[in-house]
Amino acid sequence: MSLRYALLGLTAAFPSTGYELARIFDRSLDYAWHASHSQIYPELKRLSDEGLVEVVGEGARNSKSFAATAAGRQVLREWLVETEPVRKVRDESSLRLFLTSLLEPADRLTVLRRELAHLEAHMEELDRLAKETASRATPSAFASMIDLGQRVMPVTRGWLLDAIAQAESGLPDALT
Repeated sequence: MSLRYALLGLTAAFPSTGYELARIFDRSLDYAWHASHSQIYPELKRLSDEGLVEVVGEGARNSKSFAATAAGRQVLREWLVETEPVRKVRDESSLRLFLTSLLEPADRLTVLRRELAHLEAHMEELDRLAKETASRATPSAFASMIDLGQRVMPVTRGWLLDAIAQAESGLPDALT
């Protein structure tokens, strides 16, 4: 996925400053895609130069709110509808979990418990975001992604709990 399309989608959903976009990545999209301030602002400039987003408001400290233009929405539509997604995923956590079979049970437990703690914290954040979204008069454009995370993460949590129980029992990992 390209940052370009993520920003087009976000600014099509609602006008946002670069700071607000970075917060959305940190709070909601980080599970699927990460972007830093140093990536977001140059890409917004490129999108603006291409006429795909425009400044729709200015705030304190020269902050600018961007919204997707009609041309930007068309580019986003073409990407969503007409382009086959790249289904290759780079997920360091998954790679580490795959390789835990190489570890002694105590080390494997350390890795698995760390992943479980991270996942549970993320699940709590999604629950908080879901409540925040539900309390708004207009639902968030990302309510469906929050819902997806709330449905998928318990499956991963169950897998981690099973893997922890297996490691605690002293049984070898299934890959060994």
